[in-house]
Amino acid sequence: MIEEVKRNYLEINSIKDLKETNKSFDDFSIVLIDPINFQLNKFFYKNIGKKHRWVDRLIWSEQQWIDYVSNSKVKTYVLKKKDNLVGFFELIFHLENKEVEIAYFGILEEYQNKKLGSFLLSEAIKKSFNENINRVWLHTCSLDHENALKNYLARGMKIYKSEIVKI
Repeated sequence: MIEEVKRNYLEINSIKDLKETNKSFDDFSIVLIDPINFQLNKFFYKNIGKKHRWVDRLIWSEQQWIDYVSNSKVKTYVLKKKDNLVGFFELIFHLENKEVEIAYFGILEEYQNKKLGSFLLSEAIKKSFNENINRVWLHTCSLDHENALKNYLARGMKIYKSEIVKI
């Protein structure tokens, strides 16, 4: 069965355009995964992605996961509530173009709809702009969480391209 999916590409071109959430998240922390741990990336990809048809990496071997997270352009951050895993984002740095791609981003289901996505996205954007870049971008689609696009727009991102893809 072929399905049409709408894909939107969004960007933010200045940290000044970021509209952060006002809510306080004192019990939460965001940590860079260092040393790398491909199992964490794989865990989040599978668990968050299962409802949104993230399938590209499901066929990856262990070595492909290791190679990906070992790439110096890739950084993975994890959102935790005390010691509990909550969500993550992967940043891919394209410093030659002075831009960062938010490659994957998500919150585990039991923590969704608590405004944590707003907080996590704000942090992803801030960490990206720490690298003296001019642009942060990502893409989302109609298969992603129902609040994903609203969150990106509410944080100050703008759609620069839309397309319909058949899957």
